Amino acid sequence: MSNSNFLNQVLLTFVDNFKEHREDLSAVLLTHQKYLWLGSDETSTIERLSLFDTDKFTEHQQFKVSDFISLPAPEEEEIDIEGLAYTDYYLWFVGSHSYKRKKTKPEKPDTKNLQRLAKIESEPNRYLLGRIPMIDGKLFSSCPHPQNPDVQLNAAKLEVMNQGNLLTTALADDAHLGLFIKAEVPGKDNGFDIEGIGIYQNRIFLGLRGPVLRGWAVVLEIELEDSTPGLLRLKQIGEAQELYKKHFVWLNGLGIRDLHIDDKDLLILAGPTMDLDGPVQVYRWINAVDSQENVFSNPDFVQDIPYGNREEHAEGMTLFEDVAGIPSILVVYDSPAKTRLVGDDSVIADVFKLG
Repeated sequence: MSNSNFLNQVLLTFVDNFKEHREDLSAVLLTHQKYLWLGSDETSTIERLSLFDTDKFTEHQQFKVSDFISLPAPEEEEIDIEGLAYTDYYLWFVGSHSYKRKKTKPEKPDTKNLQRLAKIESEPNRYLLGRIPMIDGKLFSSCPHPQNPDVQLNAAKLEVMNQGNLLTTALADDAHLGLFIKAEVPGKDNGFDIEGIGIYQNRIFLGLRGPVLRGWAVVLEIELEDSTPGLLRLKQIGEAQELYKKHFVWLNGLGIRDLHIDDKDLLILAGPTMDLDGPVQVYRWINAVDSQENVFSNPDFVQDIPYGNREEHAEGMTLFEDVAGIPSILVVYDSPAKTRLVGDDSVIADVFKLG
């Protein structure tokens, strides 16, 4: 690997029923110095690995989201988890919120593939933005706050509607994003697609893989409050008391594949919006959490991340200093190269120094 910031590789080992999904990891988060949480864009579960050695995570435990939060569709239908975050004893996760266009299949005749390519689907479980109480690496539906036993922590999700949720409903009339939602543009066609979540205090930042507007990527900022048990609603925020704020960032025309709060900065993993290989780059948006809404920002380029030919698409990134001992990030890949697959249950992730 030619990347000068490349530090080392880490082996992730999964249980049997997940081994096929080691090839579609889409979210990663290190917590408590030893737990690595992962999401796949093909399941409705959250995975937890434990640190075995500085270059190995094992003891895979799987958590069904449906054990904590009621899903709008059967759990066989994917949530398409694209981002994970942790704050104040809650593990947060976000689905893609995107429409999906059927893929062509080489074994099918053109007439059938034309029909497939015209079919756009909306899957209710993809519209999940939720939180699950987490104490010492264990997930709970409900439990007392460890520091403040009078406060009860509860699993909850942003209220889901027939088609989408409160966020997509609020965005349907947005001047920049509304048409993409109303026209049901699929995520892979530069449509609306959430692929990262970062939380600072009570503010939630959502990174959009698409749409990218004339080269500008979009970060949404929202705040949530309890409405009824298990359900969250959007708070009115910003000068105009809207239900969300928008930030526009220049990432060289790329969309956001993941993001992570680092103190007051936002680390952004950027990659193509469309079904393309690379470039994949990391940016640091300094003092992002203090940034005004509706402003154009130019985050600092940090480094390139390698990518392959129809493979090796970096999808998830987490801070890794607690394990590596120096400022660094761990990166997981969707469609990893065959050389990353170890045995029939493991996959290799990369660690890069954070320049």
